[in-house]
Amino acid sequence: MTLEEFSAGEQKTESDPDNVVLCLLAADEDDDRDVALQIHFTLIQAFCCENDINILRVSNPGRLAELLLLEPDASPAASEGAAQPPDLHCVLVTNPHSSQWKDPALSQLICFCRESRYMDQWVPVINLPER
Repeated sequence: MTLEEFSAGEQKTESDPDNVVLCLLAADEDDDRDVALQIHFTLIQAFCCENDINILRVSNPGRLAELLLLEPDASPAASEGAAQPPDLHCVLVTNPHSSQWKDPALSQLICFCRESRYMDQWVPVINLPER
């Protein structure tokens, strides 16, 4: 399984987009008031629904970065102030076409998304608490 980050509308991927099986949309409380980001999320959700890509909303992008074992941004601008976690507002999870390679954790997430849709919750939310 590989993770590919979408940041500010710029696609950062070198793999086949047909391999995308899950879209993680991460936002904290401050992001909920960002109208531009909410429009961005709406467009991403529409694309994912149209292309049968599972969607999962995640609170706390900083905690998501910790769980993914990503280091804070090491750019010169970030080193002047507090280190900022990488932009994880939209993360795409891909799975190779090989039917022999299956990840049980990814299968559980996809099953969770499917069950949520059956209960009319089209974009399920997982709240990630602070450590």
